[in-house]
Amino acid sequence: MKTKKIPMRMCLGCDEMKPKREMIRVVKSKDGEISLDLTGRKSGRGAYICRNVDCFKKARKSRRFEKSISCMISSEVYDGMEAELENEQ
Repeated sequence: MKTKKIPMRMCLGCDEMKPKREMIRVVKSKDGEISLDLTGRKSGRGAYICRNVDCFKKARKSRRFEKSISCMISSEVYDGMEAELENEQ
């Protein structure tokens, strides 16, 4: 029997490859709204981070979200995503 391929994604904070289901997706929708996608099903351009607040802070400090999504992100949006990530844990 053939084994099922597990999709891997790279964390923007720690640069580790992990299974997609263990990651959280940050999404930019078509109308420019940026949010966390805990389900992994929202449509739009996405970037992945670990379920770790430290990885989120590293990616925020080095502006990796802005580079991968190709837009500026305000500090209010970052603060909202960080609070949502802390509540999720």
